[in-house]
Amino acid sequence: MGRFPLAGSEDDAQQLTAFAINMNESMGDHKIEEFDRKILQHFSYGSRATLNPMAAIFGGIVGQEVVKACSGKFHPLFQFFYFDSLESLPVEPLEPSYFKPLNHRYDAQISVFGSKLQKKLEDAKIFIVGSGALGCEFLKNLALMGVCCSPEGKLTITDDDVIEKSNLSRQFLFRDWNIGQAKSTVAATAAALINPKLYIEALQNRASPETENVFDDAFWESIDTVINALDNVTARMYIDGRCLYFQKPLLESGTLGAKCNTQMVIPHLTENYGASRDPPEKQAPMCTVHSFPHNIDHCLTWARSEFDGLLEKTPNEVNTFLSNPDAYASSMRNAGDAQARDLLERVLECLDKDRCESFQDCVSWARLRFEDYFSNRMKQLTFTFPEDSVTSTGAPFWSAPKRFPRPLLFSASDPSHIQFIMAASILRAETFGIPVPDWAIYPKKIADAVNKVIVPEFQPKTDVKIVTDAKATSLSTASIDDSAVINDLIAKLEECSKKLPTEFRMNPIQFEKDDDINYHMDFIAGLANMRARNYSIPEVDKLKAKFIAGRIIPAIATSTAMATGFVCLELYKVLAGGHKVDDYRNTFANLALPLFSIAESVPPKTIKYRDMSWTVWDRWIIKGDFTLRQLLQWLRDKGLSAYSISSGTSLLYNSMFPRHKDRMDRKVVDLVKEVAKVEIPAYRRHIDVVVACEDEENGEDVDIPLVSIYFC
Repeated sequence: MGRFPLAGSEDDAQQLTAFAINMNESMGDHKIEEFDRKILQHFSYGSRATLNPMAAIFGGIVGQEVVKACSGKFHPLFQFFYFDSLESLPVEPLEPSYFKPLNHRYDAQISVFGSKLQKKLEDAKIFIVGSGALGCEFLKNLALMGVCCSPEGKLTITDDDVIEKSNLSRQFLFRDWNIGQAKSTVAATAAALINPKLYIEALQNRASPETENVFDDAFWESIDTVINALDNVTARMYIDGRCLYFQKPLLESGTLGAKCNTQMVIPHLTENYGASRDPPEKQAPMCTVHSFPHNIDHCLTWARSEFDGLLEKTPNEVNTFLSNPDAYASSMRNAGDAQARDLLERVLECLDKDRCESFQDCVSWARLRFEDYFSNRMKQLTFTFPEDSVTSTGAPFWSAPKRFPRPLLFSASDPSHIQFIMAASILRAETFGIPVPDWAIYPKKIADAVNKVIVPEFQPKTDVKIVTDAKATSLSTASIDDSAVINDLIAKLEECSKKLPTEFRMNPIQFEKDDDINYHMDFIAGLANMRARNYSIPEVDKLKAKFIAGRIIPAIATSTAMATGFVCLELYKVLAGGHKVDDYRNTFANLALPLFSIAESVPPKTIKYRDMSWTVWDRWIIKGDFTLRQLLQWLRDKGLSAYSISSGTSLLYNSMFPRHKDRMDRKVVDLVKEVAKVEIPAYRRHIDVVVACEDEENGEDVDIPLVSIYFC
């Protein structure tokens, strides 16, 4: 007929089915015995449709193929590619009239899923956590799908972050002029332009235990589905716990460069996000980072640590001391350890011998820092461990991966040396509130200032202990007379503070990677590259240094688009309802290989006891202001003998303690307030207790769900 079938047309669907049957009969030995007429009907109804999630998935794949063709990087697709999501189709039979167009922007979607599901999409109440790369894509997709686009629906998005320059390459709802503005607000405004009917509220709160007054019980109970768009495991675990508690579906996803993954967390059907965890990322031992680096990552990790210590933490410590010297001294004496001693030494250096009063002082400080970092420390290290040193087993000490270091000789004619001095001097001046002169940005002027600095000759120390144990968690070494040293340092500090102006305070500098003129990355790149020269490690440019030291998680638009497309296909199932666990899909994909792995979701572990069963999703809810005796009886009616009841870390009841029997007629909520010292917020009308039980018949322990008592 030369056209696609019409949506909702039974005649066209029957013609397509008849055509398929005739074609199958003509296949001879290759024909299939049975095929699903329902799928052919759906195919006929939706043959003209373009679905946003599918467009996002294939757009991501095709976009990456274009990048591969232009860059020659990664392996291209060179095969037949097929993908379907038949399990996303409605599970209940619908009348053909449900699929007919309504003459609005969602007609394509209606032709596939029907107007009944479209109504559910529009009336949905969705909570998106995060509005970065994934968050922007989700907002775009939901706006195009018509999700939360009726007065009964609502989309809440929250993110406590602001837009940085580096975000613009992958968070496409943001523009240059949005830098410094709240991510959630800008993203919500942009999404509303895509679909003016979108009902959206943008918040700037981090979803965490500290904001449960904002995201309270009423909020969680009001939403239908949660979509994670986060970039860290800690936040994911918290949201997973909240969804588990309030039994809300959680659509989880994440990206890392060309890789992406999605996981569906559906109440009572699938396991939760926290049920399986990736192993923690390996970190280089502290001794490697500080004394024995063998790649540029080690150098940059060290440089970032030095930046934070010199320019943020130490100035903060100075201000803490100056604000209340007595309290600060008392806390250091109470600590009485090597860490307290080190803190006091750094504060004293800032206020005494290393205190800067002019920009020339800052240049002198920077030059002496260069000598200390890249010459003296290397000389001390090689003095302690000469090139021919051996270990206790007789093996060469300086064997791979260790690299034998060489001290640097400062040269005012080396641009990288001068650039380091310039960045260090300007940042040091900023911490002391010293005006930076105009000549500070000219290398020749800096070189002239450096030439005025007198650098003491290095004298190696014989009593220096350098940590070589890869398992050590601290580089500080304890001293038998730490308390005496601490008291001496406090006395010197108190004497030094008397010479300072009353209003004197330092200005801590918080690292900001995206400002190209603040000298933060110049300082860190200079530190890392000079150290790399010490150990004959290849250096990196400032952009690469920014990527590593700024801890930028590599995200690209292609994998982000694909991940959100997979998630939105699952959203159809969640909001439609009625789907079984084997309809849901978890995905792992790597566009670089390329690899696509799509698997059915894993059901939660089921615990059975007598005629009852439960999973991690279950809570036992008691409505009424129960006393402890009533709670124990309620459990006894289930054949369970409770021998311990606790709230948080506090024990409310234990059958072994005779004095706990006096609590039997006390209300559980009162015990939680009194014993556990829990302040129950006005918005919370229930308490949770953990109960340890055993079977009354055989005495075996039974792991029961969390018990929630709704007291009013």
